[in-house]
Parts: sequence; structure tokens; C-alpha cells
Amino acid sequence: MSGIGSGLSQSQNLHNVFVYGSLMADDVVRALLNRVPGSSFAILNGFHRFSIKGRVYPAILPVESKKVAGRVLKDITDPELYILDEFEDVEYKRRTVEVSLLDSSENLPVHAYVWADKDDPNLYGEWDFEEWKRVHKDDFVKMTAGFMEELEVPESKSRVAAYESFYDQNGDNPQES
Repeated sequence: MSGIGSGLSQSQNLHNVFVYGSLMADDVVRALLNRVPGSSFAILNGFHRFSIKGRVYPAILPVESKKVAGRVLKDITDPELYILDEFEDVEYKRRTVEVSLLDSSENLPVHAYVWADKDDPNLYGEWDFEEWKRVHKDDFVKMTAGFMEELEVPESKSRVAAYESFYDQNGDNPQES
């Protein structure tokens, strides 16, 4: 991970990242970043949050006259953004979008992870964070901790591979809601 940055410096870039799925859970963020950054609730207009067949996490794509509620994680460092990029893997593309902060009505440009395949036939319905917390959060936190252990290994698994091997070894096959 050379070139990612070592520690905080005055010249380091800080980023704001809109999260709308498993990363709205502090336990998942803590497993990834070893801290829970400050955050604000926000709305992303012109997008829809889909469930994904065979997955417990959601995807967002642009959909006219829809909106997605989520949080903006604030002051994400370059090394932390690298971790989030690795976690979101090839299924998502990081894009700059504009959200409306609920606490101030301010519009803010932020990074968001948008589903890469806009024609994916496995997207359906609407993903439910409260149901995810009840049914999947504990296992997802364990999977995330395993992903972070793998990330330290030179030939580490992708997040998708970590996800699939975690749920396979536990005999779980997440069902669509």
C-alpha cells in the first residue's frame, strides 16, 4: 500500500462520502476504518436504492424522481478512501454526486458508490436498512472484519470473494427480502 499516505498531514485531502447501505451501520464503518467519522443525514435526489438478488447489500442507480436517504461520512482520509474503494470492489464505481444535508439544507458534493452495471437483471424493489440491521448486520460485520484481515495480505481477496466465501462457509445463502 505504498503511496497511499502515512498518517495525517496538513496537506492531506479529506473527503465526504455518501453511504446508503451497510456503511450506514457504525459497526461496519468501525470494522473498516477503526473509527466512526462524523456524519450527517442526507438525501440523494435522482437515484433509487435497489435490493440485489443473492446479496444482502444494496445498489443505487440514477432513476428520475426517486431519492435515497443515507448519511455523509465526513473527513475521510485518502487511506480510508482507498479502503472504501477496495471494499466496494468492482461492482461499484465511485462518482461525485450532490446531496442535500438534512441538518442544514446545504447541498454538498460528495463521493458515492454507484452500481457499475445499470442493466443488471438482479436489481429489484427497494432495499430496507432496518430489515438488514435485524437480519444481516451481525454476520456482515464479521465478514467485514475478515475482509480487513485479508486486505493486509499481499494477495488479498476482493470484497466480493470475501463476501462469497464468508457466506458459503457459514452455510448461509442470503435470501432476497
